[in-house]
Amino acid sequence: MKKRIKISGREEVHLLVTKFYEKVRQDNEIGHFFNRTVQDWPEHIEKLTDFWETNLFFVQKYKANPLQVHADLDKEMGYTISNYHFGIWLRHWIETIDAHFIGENAEKAKQRARNISVRMFMAIFEQRQRANKNT
Repeated sequence: MKKRIKISGREEVHLLVTKFYEKVRQDNEIGHFFNRTVQDWPEHIEKLTDFWETNLFFVQKYKANPLQVHADLDKEMGYTISNYHFGIWLRHWIETIDAHFIGENAEKAKQRARNISVRMFMAIFEQRQRANKNT
């Protein structure tokens, strides 16, 4: 078995994000969401590395609004992103961490992902509710 390492900085976060998206892009149920919308994968990996570095180490690198980004993506995809899809996303995230990482920050990354997945789906749900009121 490959030696697992601690997440101690950007280098490990980049590795995590890269390995995670390798899995996600190949997933038959959620890969299409990413493969259809991400135009520049190296740029996306850097942006998500910033996001997770910000979340794990409280460095202010990520400036976008991920809740709105995902709500907009759901609209573009015909309101087809479900809580089920977030479950698959979360499973891949946790499996990637467990395969490559150990320690406090690995556990923190799993817990933050659980919280983020719920908040993102709630943002999607709320935007759908607003859209339904306007029709």
